[in-house]
Amino acid sequence: MLDQVIDTRVHDIGGGFEVGRVLPYRQRRMVGPFIFFDRMGPHDLPAPVSEQIDVRPHPHIGLSTVTYLFEGQMTHRDSLGVQQDILPGALNWMTAGSGISHSERFDGMRQGGGRIDGIQAWVALPEDNEEDDPAFDHYAADALPAFNEAGVSGRIIAGSAYGVQSPAKVHSPLFYLHAELKPGARLELPSGYAERAAYVAQGRVDIDGVQYRSGQMAVFAAGGAPYLTALEATRIMLLGGEPLGPRHIWWNFVSSRKDRIEQAKADWTAGRIALPTQDNAEFIPLPQTVA
Repeated sequence: MLDQVIDTRVHDIGGGFEVGRVLPYRQRRMVGPFIFFDRMGPHDLPAPVSEQIDVRPHPHIGLSTVTYLFEGQMTHRDSLGVQQDILPGALNWMTAGSGISHSERFDGMRQGGGRIDGIQAWVALPEDNEEDDPAFDHYAADALPAFNEAGVSGRIIAGSAYGVQSPAKVHSPLFYLHAELKPGARLELPSGYAERAAYVAQGRVDIDGVQYRSGQMAVFAAGGAPYLTALEATRIMLLGGEPLGPRHIWWNFVSSRKDRIEQAKADWTAGRIALPTQDNAEFIPLPQTVA
């Protein structure tokens, strides 16, 4: 049933702010349409929070960014003119399509500091949607379907699981959920999807007699519905869906075509992708190489 285990790798995204990168991985580029998965924290940010760790304006094509926080606060600004504070339990879903830029800053935590912890995932778009107009959708925590039974509580962030549908607009069949398990509680992995994974954000779980710890992602083969049993208080993210086919990824660009990646590089360098309307005094230049 288990196909692969991916351990988190530490990656500095700038200014000394480190994330735990899970996807993409050299032996596993995607899980369903999920092509990128970063754990942001947990970090205790001293006051005042340095602007050096803010994520300055940068571009995307061919994907949706999916930001979900456990703790803390971030402020999103994009080239559509949107400014949105992201709070714990809310869903920030930005569809880049043909091209968008955005920034993510710690404005709400600047003076007081505090703990930041969450996940940013990228969901690749189907080929027919790669050149859609960019869009932004935000869903408050109370807009996402919640569940609470037998020691398990959580939210269906996007897609469909356990017969429940999130209101989030998606472009292909997928599921994405956050669950909190009390010690001894059990949660069944959603069935009906070709590719599925479980990321342990906190605690430990047992799956078919094997233990998985915080920072590990277990990827499962198709078929069956294994149970996850919490060995202690555990926070877990479940994700997956139907595969979209091969995708190229370079820096912040995702596409089914290599030439489209090259065009995006040229567009950012030439200033043809607009900067965020309310955050246009600086930007991240196109890197010479990508780690």
